[in-house]
Amino acid sequence: MKAVDEGERVVVNIDEAEFVPYINDRGQEDGLVLQLDTDRPPGTGFHIYKMEPGYTTIPHRHVGNEEFYIISGDITENDGTVYRAGDLVLMKSGTEHCSYTENGCVIVVYLPDSETIDW
Repeated sequence: MKAVDEGERVVVNIDEAEFVPYINDRGQEDGLVLQLDTDRPPGTGFHIYKMEPGYTTIPHRHVGNEEFYIISGDITENDGTVYRAGDLVLMKSGTEHCSYTENGCVIVVYLPDSETIDW
């Protein structure tokens, strides 16, 4: 087996890496994202999503299933469901929601396609 060539691997530490604003399909900032695969649209595929304390996401609909794991913090959904650190969540394709965090949160996300905002 040959060694991994320079440029074939990207490693960052999420506590030291620079998160960038996630820009939704309407051009609005909606949280912060850390994504290593720059060949995919921002906020799709595997990425880390960060919400600052007191933040509410823009209401949106998922195209494809969204899976996420809460690394730290908490999220309250618009229907009152609360997720906290350690929760692994699957939101089915077509789900419409928005999320609020009182204390801020860091989330590992897998989303196959961009979210849509229809309203």
